[in-house]
Amino acid sequence: MAPVSELADCTTPEGLTQGVAMAAAAVRAGGVVVLPTDTVYGVGCDAFSAEAVAAVLAAKGRGREMPPPVLVPNPRTVDGLAREVSDVARALIERFWPGPLTVVLRAQSSLQWDLGDTNGTVAVRMPDDPVALALLREIGPMAVTSANRTGMPPASSVAQAQDQLGDAVAVYLDGGPSAGGPASTIVDCTGEDAVVLRSGALADEQIHAVSQAARAAADQAAAVAAAAVAMETARLRRIVEREQAEKDRATDPRRRPGAAKKVAGSRRRLR
Repeated sequence: MAPVSELADCTTPEGLTQGVAMAAAAVRAGGVVVLPTDTVYGVGCDAFSAEAVAAVLAAKGRGREMPPPVLVPNPRTVDGLAREVSDVARALIERFWPGPLTVVLRAQSSLQWDLGDTNGTVAVRMPDDPVALALLREIGPMAVTSANRTGMPPASSVAQAQDQLGDAVAVYLDGGPSAGGPASTIVDCTGEDAVVLRSGALADEQIHAVSQAARAAADQAAAVAAAAVAMETARLRRIVEREQAEKDRATDPRRRPGAAKKVAGSRRRLR
């Protein structure tokens, strides 16, 4: 007999506490849950459970070639998941998180996870939704994608998610109707420049404005640092040259005490 899904009403403080506890238990057990986000409803699991990630992809009818993004509870989590996070990426995160921005970064090679065919990258987002953030604070990073079957419209309510995913999900968290609207904007920050991979809730112009400002600030900081290094190098060079000059004077026989008298006496004897 297939397991029966549980539904938790998270629209009240008490319901939120109970629902998050139910969902957290299911995720720790390797299960799949549905949760609201600031865009549409998502279906997710523990990002570090390969079996659970495979179950999420199977529930959607999606293959490994489309790995799910990872939702995080705060920006600090990024450095544990990604490496070589650029100044541009940090500026975008500071400006638009929590919110509908997904940032593609280079994944930490030491992480023991399998999100699919990621080519060494990870897509990270911090949602602006109290139910999602409460669960993420309890669990940590979760692999989450839109709660719908591939090719079907994303679910904007828990009922729509149930219709599409059924008993493939252990716990459904009902946070009321989602905001809907465009999906998150996906930006590739694995290189020097930010590249919009998918336009969404954030306009491309917003991304480019923040990126350009961050690059300009980074260039200015680099120029200031280079100037400071040059000044310090020149100062040290002057010190070395002064010390060397003092050593040369100390070892010059013409500057030793009595050297001038000896030379003068030698000249008198030669006359």
